[in-house]
Amino acid sequence: MATFHFELVSPEALLISGEVEQVTLPGSEGQFQVLPNHAPLLALLGPGIVEVSGGDVETQRIFINGGFCDVNQQGCSVLAEAAVGAADAAPRVDEIIADEKASIEKLENASTRDELDRRIATLESVRAAL
Repeated sequence: MATFHFELVSPEALLISGEVEQVTLPGSEGQFQVLPNHAPLLALLGPGIVEVSGGDVETQRIFINGGFCDVNQQGCSVLAEAAVGAADAAPRVDEIIADEKASIEKLENASTRDELDRRIATLESVRAAL
């Protein structure tokens, strides 16, 4: 099967760099998949699991706490706000949920509260999937 270059970068490290067959990403509006020859795309990512498979890279699942995705002719790059292997992600997700819940109680703006409520619900579903 055809491959494309994929990189996953967090502020701490370059986590993945290599040829892959497919990547599933947690878009802010829902999951989407990138395959070879994907149309150019810039996407906002929400919290969730990045699944990478095929090519030079072993199948991997990595939790990200949001970020950006750039798909172009050179491949696909993900700039994650924070990232950790899915096997080690549960404590980190629990910490993020607690922080978000503490933040929501301080907010007065209803639309911002609604957005944080949606983010917490997404994080809780990610936590259940781990």
